[in-house]
Amino acid sequence: MKTLREVKCGDTVTVVKLSGEGAVKRRIMDMGITKGTLVFVRKVAPLGDPIEVTVRGYELSLRKADAEMVIVD
Repeated sequence: MKTLREVKCGDTVTVVKLSGEGAVKRRIMDMGITKGTLVFVRKVAPLGDPIEVTVRGYELSLRKADAEMVIVD
């Protein structure tokens, strides 16, 4: 398994687990990134931060630190 940060642009992955805690984990879940959700990586900034993803039909930008908390398969 890998984190969302390690996924290449153009790949679609499934969320397996969120590894964060507290308010950060709650914020990620509020954005719709929950277990079993498909995530499509649309764009990655030149230095890898942020990344733009499509979740449940809408676009999100995630910081690299937040993307590392999302375990995907």
